[in-house]
Amino acid sequence: VQLQASGGGLVQAGDSLRLSCATPGRTFSGYGWFRQAPGKEREFVAAIRWPGSNTFYTDSVKGRFAISSDIGRTTVYLQMNYLKPEDTAVYYCAASVNRPINTQVRNPGIYNQWGQGTQVTVSS
Repeated sequence: VQLQASGGGLVQAGDSLRLSCATPGRTFSGYGWFRQAPGKEREFVAAIRWPGSNTFYTDSVKGRFAISSDIGRTTVYLQMNYLKPEDTAVYYCAASVNRPINTQVRNPGIYNQWGQGTQVTVSS
């Protein structure tokens, strides 16, 4: 299954973007968003898991980003508000067959499928 990430773009600081990650024909128990800026390691951004629809965020995006899904859990969204230049990165969505526990959601190694990445650039 190939995850299909989309929604990136070039925006100004303070603007909003919504990223989408589609998994046509299949649902997963957990989804994560990660990002990688030039010269930096890939970092965890947000995750959601079922059952429970529990959400998790890295501290730098709490209160600004929100992860959600459609009813069928075949598309996961990352609503990004009040974007900052430091949010500039390639954003990747990932999916886990198994429901990740709290200590796993931030670990990219537990995700079985990855999307191709979508570029988000925030100008100051």
